[in-house]
Amino acid sequence: MSAPTTKADAKSFLASGLGIALFSSAVFGTSGSFAKSMLETGWSPGAAVAVRLTGAALILVIPAVVVLRGRWHQLKDNWLTILLFGLIGVAGCQLFYFNAVARLSVGVALLLEYLAPVMIVLWLWIASRRRPRALTAAGALLSLGGLVLVLDLTGAVKVDFVGVLWGMAAAVCLVIYFFITAKENDTLPPLVLASGGLLVGALVMWLVGLLGLLPMTFSTTDTTLGPWTTPWWVSAVGLIILATVLAYVSGIMAARSLGSKVASFVSLTEVLFAVIWAWLLLGELPGPIQLLGGLLIVAGVVLVRVDELRGDRREARAIREAARELDHPNDVEPVPSGRATKLPGN
Repeated sequence: MSAPTTKADAKSFLASGLGIALFSSAVFGTSGSFAKSMLETGWSPGAAVAVRLTGAALILVIPAVVVLRGRWHQLKDNWLTILLFGLIGVAGCQLFYFNAVARLSVGVALLLEYLAPVMIVLWLWIASRRRPRALTAAGALLSLGGLVLVLDLTGAVKVDFVGVLWGMAAAVCLVIYFFITAKENDTLPPLVLASGGLLVGALVMWLVGLLGLLPMTFSTTDTTLGPWTTPWWVSAVGLIILATVLAYVSGIMAARSLGSKVASFVSLTEVLFAVIWAWLLLGELPGPIQLLGGLLIVAGVVLVRVDELRGDRREARAIREAARELDHPNDVEPVPSGRATKLPGN
C-alpha cells in the first residue's frame, strides 16, 4: 500500500486502511469460535496455537518466496524485525495470554491484554512529553468501558497477582506488535513479515511444548459449528486461513496505513466480532449489555480517529503556514509617512 500524494489520495488511503483494519478484526474474531470448537473435543490450547501458526506459516511461505525472488537481502536487512514480531507479537503474546487464563478468568485476562491501546497512548505521552488530547483520552476511556461491558464481567472474579502480571505481559507484547507492524518499511512487504513472524512463532510454540511448559494434546473428534457437525480439520482450516493468514496480513497492512495508535483502537472491535461469531457458530447469543459495549467501543474508536485527523490537519496547516513564510517573507514594514521601506538583506 503506497503512501498518498494528494489530499484526495490521503482520504482514500485512510478510508481503505480503516476498512482493512475492520476486516482484520472480523477474521481475527473467528479464532475464539474455531478454537473453542476444537478445545471442547480434547485439544489443548498449546496444540491448537501450534497447529494454527504452523499451518499459516506453511501457507504463506510460498507467496513470500515469490515476493522475495531476487531480493533475499530483505531478510538479512530485516531479520531482527521478523524475529521480534514472531517472538513477541505472535508467540509471546499468545503464550503470556494462556498463562494468564490459567490463573484468571478469560474475561479478566483478555481485558488486561487489551490495555495495550491505553499503554500506547501513555507511551506516546511520555515519549513526546505531550498530553493526549481530550478526544483521545475520552475515546480511550469509552473503548475500555465498552470492552468491560462486552466481556460482561459479572459476579465474583478471582484475581491472582501472578496472573495479572501474565496478562500485563501479554498487553506489552501487543503494544510491541502494533509498533512493529506500524513501522514504515517499504523494503519488507507485509506478506514477508507475516510469514516470517508466524514461522518464528510456530517454532517457539513447538519448543515451549517440547519443554513441557504447555501441554500438547490433539484430537480427531468431530467438531460442532452452528447447526453443523464437521470433521476436526474444518475448524483447524478456519483457524489457520481465516483467523491467522488473512488476519495477520490484513492487520499489518492496516497498521501501516493507520499508525499504531489508531490501529490498536480499531483492533478493540475484535472483541465485538468475536461475540458475533460466537453467537453464529456456537449459539452464544450476546445480551443487551454486550451490544451496548460494542457501541461504546465503536464510539471510542471514532473519537480517537476524529482526534487523529484533526491533529493531522493542524500539523499540515502549520507546515503550510511555515512554508509560506519561507517562500514569501514579509519584506516591507510600514513607516509613519505611509511609504514602504525595504528591509535589510532583501
